[in-house]
Amino acid sequence: MSVLTGGKLKLVQAALRLITQSRSLTSLGLRELAREAGLNPNTFYRHFRNLDEFGLFVLGYIAEDMKKGVRELRRMAESSDQAAHETVAFVYGYFLANPAATTVAVRELHGPSPLLRRALEGQLTASAREMAEDIIERGLVPGLDSATIHEISGMTIRYILFRAMDYIEKPQQRQQIQQETERFINWQFRGALVDSLSPEQIQALASRSPA
Repeated sequence: MSVLTGGKLKLVQAALRLITQSRSLTSLGLRELAREAGLNPNTFYRHFRNLDEFGLFVLGYIAEDMKKGVRELRRMAESSDQAAHETVAFVYGYFLANPAATTVAVRELHGPSPLLRRALEGQLTASAREMAEDIIERGLVPGLDSATIHEISGMTIRYILFRAMDYIEKPQQRQQIQQETERFINWQFRGALVDSLSPEQIQALASRSPA
């Protein structure tokens, strides 16, 4: 995780411990959070105005950590297949190393707080936009227009988050989940490439395929 110190670090760590007990950020009480962090409740207000602002900070803290690593991997990729493989491996590895952070993201996407749901949706959208921009900049999927790449990137980000808890909770299926996710990404892009071809181009490709 990103470097964080002092009272903010203690509050974030306390929240991540508490939400692993089938909780959401919005269900945490201020006194409960401060007690878990070993702080006076008044210390909370030195850092945050209210629990909503704290929840937004926690989500942002988690998102920035993961996005940084993914961004660096995509920029080193030489092909779309390599980008898919390395990105999926990194993200699922992050999920496994930070299960509490992952639980926050999954729960709050469908949680009771409209503010946190909108914030998480915004972070997913931003991650998808960065993914698409990296793919376009590096020319990893030549032949696809930018709108299609942005659309597939959005679907990919949400699919990976959808599989996150299975990956954490079902160790015997981790390799299978990782491979399925890579196939999902590659099939989306390849299917879109085929969809962009004219009937004549598809026919020409089919005629060259081995029987």
